[in-house]
Amino acid sequence: MNRVAWDRRAATHFDSKFYDLPSFLAGETSLREIEMAELGDVSGKSLLHLQCHFGMDTLSWARMGATCTGVDLSPVAIKKARELTQELKLNSEFVCTDVYSFQRSGSAPYDIVFTSYGAVCWLPDLNPWAQVIASNLAVGGRFYIAEFHPIYDLLAGYSYFTQQQPDVEEEGTYTENGADAIARLATWAHPMSSVINALVGVGIQIERVSEFPFSPYNCFKGMVEREPGRFYLSHKGNDVPIVYSITGRKVA
Repeated sequence: MNRVAWDRRAATHFDSKFYDLPSFLAGETSLREIEMAELGDVSGKSLLHLQCHFGMDTLSWARMGATCTGVDLSPVAIKKARELTQELKLNSEFVCTDVYSFQRSGSAPYDIVFTSYGAVCWLPDLNPWAQVIASNLAVGGRFYIAEFHPIYDLLAGYSYFTQQQPDVEEEGTYTENGADAIARLATWAHPMSSVINALVGVGIQIERVSEFPFSPYNCFKGMVEREPGRFYLSHKGNDVPIVYSITGRKVA
């Protein structure tokens, strides 16, 4: 069900102002200040991007000197990512599979595993996700995630903690033309503790956890852009944590 929905979303996102593909093709990065500042220099590194959508962030890291592999379950998204790779002549490959099934074969493990913004909510269980991260990451390699803070789920009326059954809803997508991609979707809530514990359980040493009172995307109702590219949300007069990030390293 989610693959069908993301095929529809991907086709809609190609033409959206939200993704602004023409500016990206002209040379602009799709990466945001949080991940660029915290992950830093990727030049000469091999990078695995899990749940990469149609590859703009993956290819942005490639523009910064990384050799990249993007993974996504949507064949529509992956087809577009491969087209962009050929057009831009960047050192990247894209694999169409669900995140649980990915395993690199015949090559050295990656220096960096990266994922970001609205990724973990599509996964019913974070333990096999963490195992994929660890099995594809070189010893000493870095894992990095920038993700929407789960406190927003609670404020929006959903569970903060993971439930056995997903929330299933019919909705459009988050772009300005999102009404063109109405579909049924299943999502699962995951508190920060579940993300951290899943990573620790597979040998990822957590080096840094950060929380941010803003989002780089205007994707939730009621957000206010107080500073360029920083969208805030208030609850009872206080700023809501909108994004968190985790930096870790594989130790064994």
